[in-house]
Amino acid sequence: MIIPLSSPDLSNRETELVLNVLRGPALSMGPMVQQFERMVAEFVGARYAVAVNSGTSALHLAVRALNIGKGDEVITTPFSFVASSNCLLFEQAVPVFVDIDPMTLNINPGLIENYITKRTKAILPVHVFGHPADMKKILKISQIYNLPVIEDACEALGACCHGRMAGSESDISVFAFYPNKQITTGEGGMVLTGSENIAGLCRSMRNQGRDPGGVWLEHQRLGYNYRMSELNAALGVAQMERISELLDKRRAVASAYGARLSRLPGVKIPYVAPDVKMSWFVYVIRLSPEINRNRVMYSLQERGIDCRPYFTPIHLQPFYRKKFGYHEGDYPVCEREAASTLALPFFSNLTLSQIDHIVEELAYVLK
Repeated sequence: MIIPLSSPDLSNRETELVLNVLRGPALSMGPMVQQFERMVAEFVGARYAVAVNSGTSALHLAVRALNIGKGDEVITTPFSFVASSNCLLFEQAVPVFVDIDPMTLNINPGLIENYITKRTKAILPVHVFGHPADMKKILKISQIYNLPVIEDACEALGACCHGRMAGSESDISVFAFYPNKQITTGEGGMVLTGSENIAGLCRSMRNQGRDPGGVWLEHQRLGYNYRMSELNAALGVAQMERISELLDKRRAVASAYGARLSRLPGVKIPYVAPDVKMSWFVYVIRLSPEINRNRVMYSLQERGIDCRPYFTPIHLQPFYRKKFGYHEGDYPVCEREAASTLALPFFSNLTLSQIDHIVEELAYVLK
């Protein structure tokens, strides 16, 4: 039995809407993108939505929309997918890392103020694995220091904290729809904001700097080809029609894992804060310090169970070590927790028999 790390949940409805696009006159810049934007904005509770071709593109547009540039500093987390920091380097800004909370694995808000300088231009928290960062504390800090917040909710569609939906409270929030996410468009992302000006800038920049409704081939600013196609948006519309179902199925898989893994010595199941409604992106366990995570991972992979370390700290990536001179020990909590993490196969159609098999094999390998 070979079990992949992730697998998209697609139905006949996705096929139907994609075929409708193929039979129609528009493969790009059509009504399906607009419909998808409306559905995500309404679900999250944002006023404006701008669909793009990836979460990385969404992050980049957010940085540019806030006029963050060369030498500016942005406070963020070292425990994330590398795009959350790369988007700053695109504009020659500097990511300033703050160590993480050992329970949630999100940026530790109690440390943020120690890193604010005259060059700080924004705070960029990440909702790691679908567990919202403590936005209540982060937004309070942002108000005190008059700093905008770019909320990386790429892994957290449908998550809630303090009764507020992830992505609904910041100056800008971004989502991603890669095939392993809660919903997928194949490739795709979204910028959400309450600012008409920011939304307009992002719409222009995603389309080579043209203003919406402007003169054809007239470019008002530097832009990019970050558009989402109608085919990708059709997938997104069908997935958003099923969003409650998809989130419930992932929640059920996580619950089944938790019930079985909580009895396994040396294994720590994901922590969920009392005031949080988790949106399950991946299922990441942490192994006790005396267990060699990599040996366990390779053994499971040899037995047909795909699993990966989630995440390698950004500051220890080869490129970041070379560019900024980071070393082991710079962010000890992040490094300690990252060394213990192991993402198990996780997707909405994972069966109970597959979960039982994964847990049995993990127990065997641990012994």
